[in-house]
Amino acid sequence: MDFAMSAKGQDFHDRLSEFMTEFVFPAEKDYEAYRHEKGPDDHTVPPIIEELKKLARERGLWNLFLPSESGLSNLEYAPLAELTGWSMEIAPEVTNCAAPDTGNMETLHLFANEEQSKQWLEPLLNGEIRSAFAMTEPAVASSDARNIQTTMLRDGDDYVINGRKWWITGAADPRCKVLIVMGRTNPDAASHQQQSMILVPIDTPGVSVLRSLPVFGWQDQHGHCEITFDNVRVPVANLLGEEGGGFAIAQARLGPGRIHHCMRAIGVAERAMALMIDRVNTRIAFGKPLADQGVVQQQVAQSRNEIEQSRVLCHKAAWVIDKHGNKSKEAQQLVAMIKSVAPQMACNVIDRAIQVHGAAGVSDDTVLARLYGWHRAMRLFDGPDEVHMRTIARAELGREKSAFAAAVTQSVTR
Repeated sequence: MDFAMSAKGQDFHDRLSEFMTEFVFPAEKDYEAYRHEKGPDDHTVPPIIEELKKLARERGLWNLFLPSESGLSNLEYAPLAELTGWSMEIAPEVTNCAAPDTGNMETLHLFANEEQSKQWLEPLLNGEIRSAFAMTEPAVASSDARNIQTTMLRDGDDYVINGRKWWITGAADPRCKVLIVMGRTNPDAASHQQQSMILVPIDTPGVSVLRSLPVFGWQDQHGHCEITFDNVRVPVANLLGEEGGGFAIAQARLGPGRIHHCMRAIGVAERAMALMIDRVNTRIAFGKPLADQGVVQQQVAQSRNEIEQSRVLCHKAAWVIDKHGNKSKEAQQLVAMIKSVAPQMACNVIDRAIQVHGAAGVSDDTVLARLYGWHRAMRLFDGPDEVHMRTIARAELGREKSAFAAAVTQSVTR
């Protein structure tokens, strides 16, 4: 395996780094000022975002996540996604690489027909609209998608949708125009063929966005919404792929989305690390800088170890996806590994940064509390840690013994 940055990747990395330092980091104050002025219940986009989107696109820093658009491999994209993680609320969106749109664009790229692509994929790729992915439900354990109860029943030339979803990221943003909804189209089919996915314009009669749920008291600009579907009618032509193909589409969508979150989480951890280093070098306690305290040095070293370990695992997963495809067993295993590792790593590093910042770390005067809240939530969304650990364990327990393993286990006295 060779994780060295290619010439193309290095060029993008240099240009994105310059864009981040010249435009993105300075824009954070404007972004925060706008959000503060409007209040937590306002989900309109700060004007600085649209300004930066134009600049990013002019510089060719656009749709970097999608190989068919950028020409970048997953491994080449990984360090770029990490850079955007340094400014989590701004950089992914202004480069048109923000979730849930990235996963939805991947899905439409793979499964949409020509008409669906023209109506929804093209404006998403152009950054003209936003979208949301409606799968999770409040009444069932949605980590097992077979539990999903929302119904999408055929009635002539329409599907009629009834159900309740929640934690639907992006649905509060006024720019959100379409939902990809997962629901049950055939309750009598085999368990993995009962669900389908369908495109639902958010302004369709019967779609009600009830509220945006806060994460540890913080309201995301795009919202994490609870939505009801009350006899919502959409044309059969809005079906993505084939009826009963919802599980296959979900797996195709979630794989890249999971690893992209992990790539950005490494950048977030690096930002927390930078803040931690600055803090311990400038604060004096018991007659010397915090950086001279042994316990602090241990926290710094442990954080660096965890970041580097996560980065290598993330790059390996990206490399395997490039070589063997997202659906290969090896890729699925590695994605499960990094998805269970990266959020926990980010939480660990951010928590240590909070600790050395003292009271400032848990306040809104620093970004740390908000970063911690999001990455604690990341241990739940796109599959909770336990589901990924179960996937890893099952593969390990079912793995054929290597020659070495067979030799050493045969030598054990029974």
